[in-house]
Amino acid sequence: MKGFKQFLMRGNVIDLAVAVVIGAAFGAVVTALVKDLITPIIAALVSKPDFSSLVFTINGSRFLIGDFINALVSFLLIATAVYFFVVLPVNTVMARMRRGAAPADPTTKRCPECMSEIPIAAKRCAFCTSALTV
Repeated sequence: MKGFKQFLMRGNVIDLAVAVVIGAAFGAVVTALVKDLITPIIAALVSKPDFSSLVFTINGSRFLIGDFINALVSFLLIATAVYFFVVLPVNTVMARMRRGAAPADPTTKRCPECMSEIPIAAKRCAFCTSALTV
C-alpha cells in the first residue's frame, strides 16, 4: 500500500487528474459554444439547422448520412473553436515568454585543427591532441 500511496501522491498523477477534470469542463464549454452559438449561425445562413433527416436506402439498408454530416460539422466546429480560442492564444503567450529569455551559454567549442567538438574549458583536443589557445 505504501508504494501505491507514493504513486498517487506523485505530481504527475495529480497533474493528470486535474488536466482530465479541466479538459472535461472545457469540453462542455466548447460543445455549448458550438451547439448554442455557432450552429444556429450556420443554420441561419444555409436555412437547414439539422442534417439528421438526410438518409438513403440501398437494398433495404438505411444509411444515415445526415447523422454523419452532423458529427463531421460538429467536429470541425469544435476543432476550429479549440484552435482559435486555446491553441493560438497559448502559442502567442509562449512566444512572448521565450522572446525575453537569453540563450544558454555554450558548453563546447570547435578544435581549430580537426574541427571536432570539445569541452569549452579544454586546453588540449581529445581527438587530435593539439594544444588549444585560450
